Amino acid sequence: MTAFVLSGGGNRGVAQVGMLRALLERGIEPDVVIGTSAGALNGAAIATSPTLERVDLLESVWVGLRGEEVFPGGVLKRAWNVLRRDDHLSPNTGLVTVVEQAGAASDFADLVVPLRVVTTDLDTGDEILIVAGPTLPPLLASAAIPGIFPPVDLYGHRLVDGAVVNLVPISHALAGPTDRIFVLDASDAIGDRPIRSPLDVAIRSFAISRDQRFALELAWVPPDVDLVVFPAPADDREFIDFSDGAALIEEATKLGREALDEYEADRQSQRRRWFRRFRR
Repeated sequence: MTAFVLSGGGNRGVAQVGMLRALLERGIEPDVVIGTSAGALNGAAIATSPTLERVDLLESVWVGLRGEEVFPGGVLKRAWNVLRRDDHLSPNTGLVTVVEQAGAASDFADLVVPLRVVTTDLDTGDEILIVAGPTLPPLLASAAIPGIFPPVDLYGHRLVDGAVVNLVPISHALAGPTDRIFVLDASDAIGDRPIRSPLDVAIRSFAISRDQRFALELAWVPPDVDLVVFPAPADDREFIDFSDGAALIEEATKLGREALDEYEADRQSQRRRWFRRFRR
């Protein structure tokens, strides 16, 4: 069984489009998709239709995004939300539009590939995995950056961004008889993104917790499971900057192809060693 694991990463999620293209070009399709935050949005689209045509659609969506569309409301509106002690700065209407444009199925039951969406319970800190029901609410919850987008009340939980507890949710790919895991990690490492805004502070905080949890996630992968972590292109854009999407997708596709070349060469080498051992 093949699992695709898509990390969070905000506007860096555009790189996952190129990674998906590299995979599907090789005929590598998922048997299960696990996603957090932006990765959940991309994952829902590809779980709906794991095809290059859907990757083309995702590319058109990401390339067409603008910061004011994803974070609507304007500076004055956001400041007023703070002054009146609201629980968010921006409505999630922009995220709703992104999900609709990407053509994700409206219900988990209508997906071609099983999808697991990672969210965080704001009250308990628990990691909540959603695998059934309407897709829109958990996708909005998984991408609800705390303080930026509103929490989502769902199934008795008040849910926010899954990246708070698990930015790269590899462990959920091990729930079944998994043979190989492809990790589409578009999140930024500590220190990659300059601190220019409150959003950058939030994302840097996620990166700190991510690195600690990521080490555990990697340690839990059995040695007999193939694990491929795709490299992401360099990206120093501000968090609300969605420009240069086409160039980042192109670079991510190139890096993904190179990673798969290395993986397939290694697999071929192992097959040769196994064959020689058998012949002897």
